[in-house]
Amino acid sequence: MTKVAQRINRLSESATLAVAQKSRELKAQGIDVIGLGVGEPDFPTPTFIKEAAKKAIDDNYSYYSPVPGYPELLNAIAGKLKRDNGLEFATNQIVVSNGAKHSLANVIQVVVDEGDEVIVPAPYWVTYVDLVNYSGGINVVIPTTVESDFKITPEQLEAAITPKTRAFLFSSPSNPTGSVYTRDELKAFADIFARHPNIIVISDEIYEHIIYGKKFESIAQFPEIRDQVVIVNGVSKSYAMTGYRIGFIAAPLWIAKACNKLQSQFTSGPNSVAQIASVAAFNHDGTEVTKMVVEFEKRRDLVLSMLAEIPGLKTSKPDGAFYVFPDCSAYFGKKDGDTVLKNADDLCFYILSKGHVGIVSGDAFGSPECFRLSYAASEAQLKEALTRIKNALAKLN
Repeated sequence: MTKVAQRINRLSESATLAVAQKSRELKAQGIDVIGLGVGEPDFPTPTFIKEAAKKAIDDNYSYYSPVPGYPELLNAIAGKLKRDNGLEFATNQIVVSNGAKHSLANVIQVVVDEGDEVIVPAPYWVTYVDLVNYSGGINVVIPTTVESDFKITPEQLEAAITPKTRAFLFSSPSNPTGSVYTRDELKAFADIFARHPNIIVISDEIYEHIIYGKKFESIAQFPEIRDQVVIVNGVSKSYAMTGYRIGFIAAPLWIAKACNKLQSQFTSGPNSVAQIASVAAFNHDGTEVTKMVVEFEKRRDLVLSMLAEIPGLKTSKPDGAFYVFPDCSAYFGKKDGDTVLKNADDLCFYILSKGHVGIVSGDAFGSPECFRLSYAASEAQLKEALTRIKNALAKLN
């Protein structure tokens, strides 16, 4: 009899990848599908990074690297943290992994034991709760709404803490909402965590540089909780390097050592050529990133203006990342012939079937009244996609 280990049964399928698969199936049938479901920059990797990768091959970076990463990459990351965030980290506090998802998995496996509670604001990135489940932890989800800009309050945070709380896991800028916490908001959280020194704060900062009209703030800046904070970041989003699979943590030394130990048994060091390409990315002056952010902001404004023309959708204005997260609950219960939309899953499938646009239900992100739309696509694609969504929803009554 086949029997899968129970820890695997704790995991769910990735909703974003499932949408991508369904979109590919329709495309294979010759249907013109616009996929706005996967969170991936549509820009090519900047040329100077590609040149660094090519040179790394010629320079024979083809052997095993040290488990936490090459010294030159660890130095580049430490320099980036000092330059961009004003944070001092020794290189032995940094561990480079196979993407930020791997970094998150390492940290959660290292700090969360069976029965430990992890506070997760919702909406959350789909993988967070599954990683906690896999570790045997218990997710304590704090719900938010579009009216609160999808941000939790200090009062909500304080109320969620129990003697079993082991970690707090969040992202800013947020996936899926694009919401960004201000320095004052983070300081209020830091004051709470300082009173609970056993809580580890896991700060997912992968969208750090994709931010509009605001200064990025890291919760690691507050000295009173410095020994409690783990930063997770990488090159995928800011540098359009999703396929290079390079992420990192900057953490208290005991956590970094434990992640290094775990990674030594699971994967060893990440791709050698991608590491050298990432050195070039972290040492760059940021001009290429700025160019992409300018385009993302234009697309955000376009999408928001077109969503505003669709009755019944409520949308906050995201200050970062490349997503919008509309509340679509006004459409629940509406029909198109025999088709009845009972929830956001139904709505997303309806839009994919009728409008041929791939978006992701908010249910996977802990907010079943919403859907996520990525605007990491050309303006022409976005205009066409939003027109299709508007026309499909107009058929409902």
